[in-house]
Amino acid sequence: MTANAQVKKPSGLAGIVAGSTTISAAGGAHNLEYRGYSIYDLAEKAEFEEVAYLLLKGDLANAAELSAYRARLKSLRDLPDALKKSLELIPKDAHPMDVLRSATSILGNIEQEGADRSQEDVADSLLAKYPAMMMYWWHYAQSGKRIDCTSDTDSMAAHVLTLLHQKAPSALHERAINVSLILYAEHEFNASTFTARTIASTLSDFYSAVGGGIGALRGHLHGGANEAAMDLIAQFSSAEEAETAIHRMLKNKDLIMGFGHRVYTEADPRNRVIKEWSRKLSEESGDMTMFDVSERIENIMWDEKHLFPNLDFYSASVYNLLGIPTPLFTPLFVMSRITGWAAHIFEQRANNKLIRPSADYLGPVNLTFKPVNER
Repeated sequence: MTANAQVKKPSGLAGIVAGSTTISAAGGAHNLEYRGYSIYDLAEKAEFEEVAYLLLKGDLANAAELSAYRARLKSLRDLPDALKKSLELIPKDAHPMDVLRSATSILGNIEQEGADRSQEDVADSLLAKYPAMMMYWWHYAQSGKRIDCTSDTDSMAAHVLTLLHQKAPSALHERAINVSLILYAEHEFNASTFTARTIASTLSDFYSAVGGGIGALRGHLHGGANEAAMDLIAQFSSAEEAETAIHRMLKNKDLIMGFGHRVYTEADPRNRVIKEWSRKLSEESGDMTMFDVSERIENIMWDEKHLFPNLDFYSASVYNLLGIPTPLFTPLFVMSRITGWAAHIFEQRANNKLIRPSADYLGPVNLTFKPVNER
C-alpha cells in the first residue's frame, strides 16, 4: 500500500523561495546584481577587492577603505607552518577541491573562531589564504618545491597567477582573472551557498559552513562543471569535428556540461562577459581553435536544445589560455565564492532560524511488523 497521492512538487526545490537576502539578485528583471550593482558594471570597472568589500561590508569602499582592505588581505596571505606541513602530507593524486576542504578544516583548528577571532577575521583570512593553500600543495605535490606563499602584488588576481606560475602575469592576464573572480563571487541561493547557510543555521562554526560549501561546489552539476566543460572542449581539434561529435552525443542523450541554468531562461548574463574574454585571450595567443570549438558547441546546443552556455562553459577556455591546469579550475571558483559564502553566513547569523524543510512521504504506510522468525 502506498501513501495518498500528493500534489507534485518541483524537483530540486526549483522555483521555491527558501529565504530572503540583500546580497545579490539573480534572474528576472534583476539579471544579476551584487547589492544593487550590475554585474556588467562591476566586471568592466571594478577590482575584485572592491567587490569582496561590497559583499562582505555591505557597501562600496572609499579610496582609503579600499587601500586599507588591500593591505589587510596582503598581510594575511601567508600560511601557518602547521598548515604547510599538513598540506605536504596530502597525496599527489588527491582532488584539489578535497585539498581545499581539508585545509579549511585544519586552519579552523589553528585559527579558531571565537572571542579573539571574529567571523569577519575568519572571512578575511580565508579569502587571503586560499590562493596559497592551493598553490603550496600543488607545487609540492608536483615537484616537491616549497613555494613562498606571499607575493609582492597588490591584487588578488595577480597573486593567484604569480603563485601558480612563479612569475608576475601580464596586465591582460591579470585583468582576465580579476573579471573571472568578480563573476564567480556571488550568485544568490545556489547549491553551495544554501549548504553553507544551512550549516550556519545550526549555529555551527564558520569553517564548517565554508567546508560544506566546498563539498557542494565540488560536484559536476555545480562548480565542477568548468572542469567537465574543458574535458569536452579539449577533445576537438576543429569546430567541424566538434559539430559531428556533439550531434552524436545529443542523439545518444549524453550529458553535455556547461549549459542551462536554474535561475535563467534565455541566457546567463555572466556568459556575455566571460565569452569576450575567451575571444580576447584566444586572439592574443594566435590560436582561435578553442574559441571556435566552444562557439560551435554553443550554437548547436541553442539550435537543438534551446540551451545557453552558463559561466562555466567559456571560463574553461579562459582558464586554459591562462595556463591554469584543469584540476585547479574549481578551486579558483572557491577563491572567489568565499566572499559570497561569507556574506551569506553573516546574513544567516544576523537573523537566524534553523533551516529545516519538510518532505512529502511517498513510501508505504500501515505495514504490520513481524518478528524475524515469522518473516
